[in-house]
Amino acid sequence: MTKKIIIIGGVAGGATAAARLRRLDETSTIIVFERGEHISFANCGLPYYIGEKIKDRQKLLVQTVKGMSKKFNLDIRNLSEVIQINRYRKTVSVKNLNTMEEYEESYDTLVLSPGAKPIFPQIEGINEAANIFTLRNIPDTDNIKNAVDQQQPKRAVVVGGGFIGLEMAENLAERGIHVSVVEMANQVMAPLDFEMASIVHDHLREKGVDLILEDGVKAFKQDGSMIELTSGIRLCSDLTILSIGVRPENQLAIKAGLKVGERGGIQVNEYLQTNDENIFAIGDAIEVTDYINGNMAMIPLAGPANRQGRIVANNIYGKAEKYKGTLGTSIAKVFDITVAATGNNEKRLKQLNVDYEAVHIHPASHAGYYPGTAPIALKLLFDPTTGKILGAQAVGMDGVDKRIDVIATAIKGNLTVFDLTEVELSYAPPYSSAKDPVNMAGYVASNIINGDVETVQWHEIDEIVNQNGLLIDVREPIEREMGYIKGSINIPLGDIRDQLNRLPKYETIYVSCQVGLRGYLAARILSENGFKVKNLDGGWKTYSSVFNQTKKNDSRDSEEKFDVSIKVDATGLTCPGPIMEVHKNMKSLQTGEFLQIKTTDCNFVKDITLWCDKNQHTLVKTEQADKYYITTIKKG
Repeated sequence: MTKKIIIIGGVAGGATAAARLRRLDETSTIIVFERGEHISFANCGLPYYIGEKIKDRQKLLVQTVKGMSKKFNLDIRNLSEVIQINRYRKTVSVKNLNTMEEYEESYDTLVLSPGAKPIFPQIEGINEAANIFTLRNIPDTDNIKNAVDQQQPKRAVVVGGGFIGLEMAENLAERGIHVSVVEMANQVMAPLDFEMASIVHDHLREKGVDLILEDGVKAFKQDGSMIELTSGIRLCSDLTILSIGVRPENQLAIKAGLKVGERGGIQVNEYLQTNDENIFAIGDAIEVTDYINGNMAMIPLAGPANRQGRIVANNIYGKAEKYKGTLGTSIAKVFDITVAATGNNEKRLKQLNVDYEAVHIHPASHAGYYPGTAPIALKLLFDPTTGKILGAQAVGMDGVDKRIDVIATAIKGNLTVFDLTEVELSYAPPYSSAKDPVNMAGYVASNIINGDVETVQWHEIDEIVNQNGLLIDVREPIEREMGYIKGSINIPLGDIRDQLNRLPKYETIYVSCQVGLRGYLAARILSENGFKVKNLDGGWKTYSSVFNQTKKNDSRDSEEKFDVSIKVDATGLTCPGPIMEVHKNMKSLQTGEFLQIKTTDCNFVKDITLWCDKNQHTLVKTEQADKYYITTIKKG
């Protein structure tokens, strides 16, 4: 039967719904109303156009009004704002923003895809400031880029440490602007847990970004050129980006009597229908079911919006397809690292009182002997009884995306951590290892469920040691020179069996190493000999991501001339590999000679500072070239 379908809003959800509707039916009338000029654009690419990674503005325009209208035989009316839904007459009231004329248009079925808008809080001085911007659409992008191009700001402040905020921080910094990021929470990137976000904090500071956490904006002074924070800190700003979150565009729905949730999202059933059977809603404006826990949530992501647009089109034509919920799989580039997550994080599981276990591993992105490998910090959350996967997070320079994508797929396929050990993934040295990081996470989690090892977490170990708990660091002594947990004692793994008669039999022994593997081996040795033991999950590498943050590099000016006596290639090696290479080669140098080491492990760059101080060597400089770190050390 021929239908008349109106879609309010384009971009991801609305444009997808329109195209799918036409593919299903050539005869229906399909009208798309879009308040803005552009019907479909790459909103996720906007920061990169500002940063000039994307140089051609036209490439942001996925579909033009003219092109999409012709290709799909659509009646697209841009610069047309729907100002009211008249449910009982089944019409919408529309204002033509060119002529300001108002008129009504009837519908059989209505699809709401209005999206979400950036939060613009009423802070003192915000309305008087001329240098404050938000980023949602092409006009916003043009305004920010014009300000950068024409005014050439020296200092910028990004308020909000979410995905868009950090993407903007990176792209402004790439334009030569000194950037400060102000975040009210104790971490950036809300989908991550604190210890994983701490890796991002470290990298931002390494890149010269001033990161201010647990602070907010109190007032904008001097027409926005000075920002006063709640703490009393004052920041100078030539350009300010507000990126503190979004709110669903729900006013049309509310005025029409459609139900909205506590957070303002339009409520829909599993078929994406509102409480009016003739009105569907999709995209960032709606409440969705959290796929992991079944609760209602606001998860504004482009992928789910596209999928919802397709499902709605199917349902309008009677296919009765259910939307099964949103997993929340997300990814972002932050300078040289990739940050990704899927499912629930630890904070959310605690809020819901869900029983869970966490494991942290630090595998290489591909075979260590093949050039260019880099470490990945991977966290897996799972049910300790069934092995159900509850979520995952990863941070690293390479290979992060495919690991999170595999785990997201595993969750949708109802696989458990036991299944992760059996997932057969493609392997060749440039791409992975024979035992992929996903397999490794599965093995570690399975060991816990099977009772092969008990673990303790990074945030618990200090209190345990303070309460006189025995913590044995099973790394080599040289590794402790790069940092160790206060109160631990050092018994290298190879010496554990020789020290058994000196260890207490009737109290829990805690063990730690660099990343958790040697700690696991030590735990098995001790367990087999009748000791009760727990391994520090993720080892020193996870612990130090929080408690051993990078300090400002005070090494001498990089313009100093020097001749390097020994060059060491330690790419692909993870700690302690690089430091062992430095220690070995330093013995061949005379006092005052220089060693240069090339690495891919960013943690080495952090740890080598402590090692040099302890051994009275001078860290001359560390510089980055592509995915490599070049560190020069003068023997003391």
